Amino acid sequence: MRSLYLCAVGAVLGCGQPASSPVELVDRAAYEADVTTIAAPRSPRTPHWQTVQDLCADRFAALGFEVERHTYSTGVNVIGVRMGKTKPAERVVISAHYDSVTSCAGADDNATGVAGTLEAARVLSLQPHDRTLVVACWDEEERGLIGSSAYVARAKAAGDSIVLALVFEMIGYRSSAPMSQRTDPQLEAVFPDAAAQIAANDYRGDFALVVNDETANAAVADLQAVATDVGLPIVNISLLAPLKRSLDSLRRSDHAPFWDAEYPALFVTDTAEYRNPHYHCPRGISDAIADLDFEFAVANVRVIVGTAAKALDR
Repeated sequence: MRSLYLCAVGAVLGCGQPASSPVELVDRAAYEADVTTIAAPRSPRTPHWQTVQDLCADRFAALGFEVERHTYSTGVNVIGVRMGKTKPAERVVISAHYDSVTSCAGADDNATGVAGTLEAARVLSLQPHDRTLVVACWDEEERGLIGSSAYVARAKAAGDSIVLALVFEMIGYRSSAPMSQRTDPQLEAVFPDAAAQIAANDYRGDFALVVNDETANAAVADLQAVATDVGLPIVNISLLAPLKRSLDSLRRSDHAPFWDAEYPALFVTDTAEYRNPHYHCPRGISDAIADLDFEFAVANVRVIVGTAAKALDR
């Protein structure tokens, strides 16, 4: 009788059914709506920059995060924090930059990443976790990783324990056409296995590139398992300590300040201009929503959500 009563009371939860995994809870419609809202020129101090900053702050607050507008000398990061249950001193960070280059809608760069951060925040806020979850929208990435650098410097000075940083950097452009993926000759020489994987696929731009330092290798193993389940092809580049400071082409997003502070970090990307001809709106070509592949973008979000969920409760 008691079990029948509990089933009646909890029918909405699906009595006897396993709870949905965080990966399954990612909502494509919500994600697309956020990308649509964000994708307009938003270089620092412009009206839409303020709109997107407010969107990040309001969304994090609505999801129950403690919100800070981290104001530093030239910009404003938006940071949300939900404390962990049993290991509150240990932090997992999910983030993306919200600024764009001047006069560029930045749909792929980086509305796709900001929307991914917002959706990850929503899904991961649905239940408590052992470790503290930090979500962030960084300012001034396009001016030299300024916002994330300011945050990391403060975190390091405070002695914060960041066990993993996950960064979204352009996750919405995919092409299944042969020869649609370019590669960097320097990276081909240093990472021949990754180069061979791309070549074996006829240089199709249909994979996500995941770049990490070696201290994040365990997280990448989790990520690859989730990617297999989701059906997202991954090319991984894992850097030993000396290389993470010397290969500039792999330091072009907000993971780099975390590396420099010896925090484990990875970023996921569609490889920017090595695939997307609209990167930074060259010659008046717009980085527009119409050019995005939302199935691909949402698969990237699912993979990061699944990876973060593992890290938060490890």
